[in-house]
Amino acid sequence: MILSEVKSALKQLKQIGFQLPNGTLVPNHFHVTEIGKITKKFIDCGGTLREESVVNFQLWNANDYDHRLHPEKLLSIIELSENLLNIEDKEIEVEYQGHTIEKFGLDFNGEYFLLTTKKTDCLAKDNCGIPAEKPKVKLADLSEQPCCSPDGNCC
Repeated sequence: MILSEVKSALKQLKQIGFQLPNGTLVPNHFHVTEIGKITKKFIDCGGTLREESVVNFQLWNANDYDHRLHPEKLLSIIELSENLLNIEDKEIEVEYQGHTIEKFGLDFNGEYFLLTTKKTDCLAKDNCGIPAEKPKVKLADLSEQPCCSPDGNCC
């Protein structure tokens, strides 16, 4: 989900909710403690120089149970960060405290923002020697006729 999509969704909501991949909701007294632009420059294992940029939201649970972040307030924080940090319309990455700081992608189901799982991957599979994955074939899908039958003239 990109930043402009988050802004559009916020304009439709009366309250904000974030749902974790396991289906539980982030407690409704959460705060968005940071909005930022994160740029990562790196070299992959194949030696290619790469650069990625995302918009980062950090969610935090405070002991402040009396205040909820309303959609119009988050929208104003986003607009302020766009102006001050020159944030572009990029993918959103969300940080949330689990066993450690966890990073999620973001989606929206019309009611809640969904924190989606992210995975690592090799970006240089063709350069670093990782063999291509062999296709898996079910034996049940193979032809029932044996390849060499007595009348098949193959033996």
